[in-house]
Amino acid sequence: MKKLSFLMLVILMTNFILANPQQVEEKEQKRMKPVLLVIDIQNKYIPYMSEEDRKFGLEMINYAIMLFRQNGFPIIRVYHTDPEWGPKPDTEDFEFPKTVAIKDEDAKIIKNYASAFKNTELEKLIREQGHNTLFLCGLSAVDCVLATYHGAQDLDLNVFMVKDALLSHNSTYTDFVEEIFDTVSLTTLKVMLEYTQK
Repeated sequence: MKKLSFLMLVILMTNFILANPQQVEEKEQKRMKPVLLVIDIQNKYIPYMSEEDRKFGLEMINYAIMLFRQNGFPIIRVYHTDPEWGPKPDTEDFEFPKTVAIKDEDAKIIKNYASAFKNTELEKLIREQGHNTLFLCGLSAVDCVLATYHGAQDLDLNVFMVKDALLSHNSTYTDFVEEIFDTVSLTTLKVMLEYTQK
């Protein structure tokens, strides 16, 4: 009787797979393929943050970077410049602080607008590498990070901000952004990455 029940289960599963190959394939394709965007934490803009917020925020950004490295997922560096106002590439103001754990081999995007998607190669880079879920950290929580968040949503990408790894000129504004938008804590991020297949 048990053998018959098992055989019936196998037949039913086989029939389901044969009758619904697209559903099975879609389920396979829905795996999370994460990438971390580290946005605009450049020497030019860091002084606009309070010393306390800057110290804590940069530590949390480094922790997010470490989680992605430990789990073998990529990081994309995003830099902002304005053709008239700068900061100009290849200057100290343009660069991230040396304490930030980015590497030269991390992909790099340079933008002229708030959203990292506007007139850049970011979407192409993400799609070519097969990513579908973005985690955002950096500054400003109320400007470029937020614009990039909405840009990702407009492109039907999954997107989350990383709580405590965001900065803005006013920590109350940062807290508000973290409260009303899709944000994950670093503890949650750690678990998500550990259980995500590469």
